[in-house]
Amino acid sequence: MVSNKVKERIGFVIVNACRLLLALTFVFSGFVKAVDPEGSFFKITDYLAAFGMADVLPDFAVRIVAVALSAVEFLIGVNILFAIRRRVTTVLAFLFMLVMTPFTLYLAIENPVPDCGCFGDALVLTNWQTFGKNVVLLIASVVVMSRPKLMFRVMTWRVQWIVITYSVVFIVAVAVYCLNNLPILDFRPYKVGTNIKEAMAYPDGAELPEYETTFILEKDGQRREFSIEDYPDSTWRFVDSRTVMVNEGYVPPITDFSITDCQTGEDLTDVVLADTNYTFLLIIYNIAKADDTNIDRINDIYDYCKDNGYGFYCLTASDEEMVAYWRDYLGADYRFCFTDETTLKTMIRSNPGLMLIKGGTIYAKWHHKQLPTEYDLTSPDLSSLPAGQMQGRAAGMVVVYVLLLYLLPLALIIGIETIWLKANDIKHPGKE
Repeated sequence: MVSNKVKERIGFVIVNACRLLLALTFVFSGFVKAVDPEGSFFKITDYLAAFGMADVLPDFAVRIVAVALSAVEFLIGVNILFAIRRRVTTVLAFLFMLVMTPFTLYLAIENPVPDCGCFGDALVLTNWQTFGKNVVLLIASVVVMSRPKLMFRVMTWRVQWIVITYSVVFIVAVAVYCLNNLPILDFRPYKVGTNIKEAMAYPDGAELPEYETTFILEKDGQRREFSIEDYPDSTWRFVDSRTVMVNEGYVPPITDFSITDCQTGEDLTDVVLADTNYTFLLIIYNIAKADDTNIDRINDIYDYCKDNGYGFYCLTASDEEMVAYWRDYLGADYRFCFTDETTLKTMIRSNPGLMLIKGGTIYAKWHHKQLPTEYDLTSPDLSSLPAGQMQGRAAGMVVVYVLLLYLLPLALIIGIETIWLKANDIKHPGKE
């Protein structure tokens, strides 16, 4: 017979293991959405388009939804992690998973979008993987909701609202900062330091995609399916065929990068990537939605390139009419090229945005609000200027800085409270 004390300990371990799983998943999901809110905006827009609601919300409202979603997920995760408002928080987590689990089942079956975007670009899951993950989280949410008092606390109710308020302010501030700058963490294949041509290549011996074609043929009123190996004689009449991928094989990080001159139709991809000199790429995925408040800075950078022999191209997915508008209305004299819209959105989270490459390697990326000025381009030799150096911090250091920015104030709050409890001879709630 297992004693009640042993059962309680087992229950305690199970509940808190589920608690940790839920907390880390929600915190991670909310955080990676907050550091790339523009990416969440694109994903929500894809959902709206897939369900025939593309024009239901204006862009600014969709961005607000993206920021709010990241804040809600992050706050639920933090509250579960620190056992704040245990009953309410566990019910919210359960309701969240109760909605998302059947929704992701629908996504897995119908596949209206290729991935749910639940972890942004930090961790891309297939729709079936996402559904499986949500089933596990739904079970975990049921466990913690059924026994919320087994979640041990680390702070009293006196400071819980301080932690809640600080968590919301922190995550919203991160999201707003990344909306007005570039993401502080870049999970996409076009991060600084990447050589685009190398990222498009297949390594020696890499497994290539495999496809299987099935032919539907008819003879004497009877239809049958054949493979290419058992294709019959000419007495059978061809009706239809279908080709499916049976083995995805190796997929390069970058698969859809190309540059085509808008006027001549010339493919400039290899020319641009092979240029060993600096080349600026102005990226405007949609001219109609582009912010033109810093057009003078863009023109100054183009003039600098023209005067000093550096390449300058504008990559866009807009049609010729919008290109002509940008040229005429804003006095743009640089070369325009067509590139896939999704590729441009992936390259940089700014419309317009600016990228500096050299020999196909990405040296720097700028949001349109942070473009180099004439005071940054003071020498004909770009390599001697900070703007021409490889930019960006190591992702690990950025994560450490952000964690410290969030955790140090919390540690201070909890430490002050612990000292106060001891001074007043009050038992800590986590030791009840």
